[in-house]
Amino acid sequence: MKRQRISTSYGPAAIGPYSQAITAGDLVFVSGQIPIDPATGALVEGDIVAQTDRVMRNLAAILEAAGSSLPNVLKTTVYLANLDDFQAVNETYGRHFQSDPPARATVQVARLPKGAGVEIDAIALRTTEQRS
Repeated sequence: MKRQRISTSYGPAAIGPYSQAITAGDLVFVSGQIPIDPATGALVEGDIVAQTDRVMRNLAAILEAAGSSLPNVLKTTVYLANLDDFQAVNETYGRHFQSDPPARATVQVARLPKGAGVEIDAIALRTTEQRS
């Protein structure tokens, strides 16, 4: 099975030695995304709702570049800096997965990169060839 690196300017550039995503066969593994604006490289300003929305848009852009989309996500892991944000994150996340949401785990962590409030990674099915 061939392993291929995915990179798109529509998602934030990696801030360490990792790929935005990797495809292997029909699967896409998207690295954890924090609320970075791909145009500026800066953490978005705003509350946890704004941060979660940016993370979901980043995931969608990377999935599209890999030949997938949010409806094809099988599993996510949500990392929260504050579990008190669970309800707001859950509502925002849910707007991006309106039917048949993926399996998910949610955990509170001590800290996230750049002081983010939320990070989400994903595993999805690839339905088309990746875009350049």
